[in-house]
Amino acid sequence: MGRVVVTGGAGFLGSHLCRALLDRGDEVVCLDNLITGSIANIEDLFGRPGFTYVEHDVSTYVWVPGPVDRVLHFASPASPIDFERIPIQILKVGSLGTHNTLGLAKAKGARYFLASTSEVYGDPLVSPQPESYWGNVNPIGPRGVYDEAKRFAEAMTMAYHRHHGLDVRIVRIFNTYGPSMRPDDGRVVSNFIVQALGGRPITLYGDGSQTRAFCYVDDMVDALVRLMNCELDPCMPVNLGNPEELSMRDIARRILELTGSDSPLEYRPLPADDPAQRCPDIGLARDKLGWTPRTGLDEGLGNTIRYFTGIVPCALREARSANH
Repeated sequence: MGRVVVTGGAGFLGSHLCRALLDRGDEVVCLDNLITGSIANIEDLFGRPGFTYVEHDVSTYVWVPGPVDRVLHFASPASPIDFERIPIQILKVGSLGTHNTLGLAKAKGARYFLASTSEVYGDPLVSPQPESYWGNVNPIGPRGVYDEAKRFAEAMTMAYHRHHGLDVRIVRIFNTYGPSMRPDDGRVVSNFIVQALGGRPITLYGDGSQTRAFCYVDDMVDALVRLMNCELDPCMPVNLGNPEELSMRDIARRILELTGSDSPLEYRPLPADDPAQRCPDIGLARDKLGWTPRTGLDEGLGNTIRYFTGIVPCALREARSANH
């Protein structure tokens, strides 16, 4: 148990992580500038002992008074719609934000934990992707702002490890879904559920044969907490995700079945640099953490659909009011 700083703690994954850390007895300092996070994700935590929220942009100087045992850098817009909407902020939080939070960890003698991404593999030429794969990334494409921000963040983190002896962990997170996702974030699961519940066409890109691997958020948080505390030698990136590969068509049809929606499938042109396949090799996580995902697809999607069922009608009403 200790005092943990979580950047991006009001975001989708960060808020679940803050909750899990509090549940196990840690003190949590949540930093977020709310550019994509939401107070609604953490409002239930404000009355809990040991929880502190600070509104702050980690692209500027970061300091937290008092002792710190862990610094978990989860701040970063991560949705496809953000790549075009706020590309400079994404690059800054991956570069300046990583530098600033590494500096905090160094000053406090804390273990540092970087939330990287499967996007560092780009449009992979091997599948499943092991941690040893260097990736196939277009640095000047529209996705490059996120891909390269995370690749730079990994390089900076390892530089601090080698040069300053900082104790670090790097996790490459594959597609994760669950309650508290933004309804308008453009990610696959949230997009399909919101469209199905609203009776709108399910948008597929290309022919819908691209594959992804979807991990439920509770399983991901379990793995993150294990990795945060495990002893790894040498410090190396670790893939976390569900190794069950599904096509976009398959996940769309499953969501239609679970929601009972009659929304049609609508095919659109494939976006630039959209990966044809994405699936993690989680052998290292199995060996070092004793972890594999446990939540079945229908169970995870069911929980997520119930969450969106409560918020989608409000969102649709607001959208209709704005259009009139």
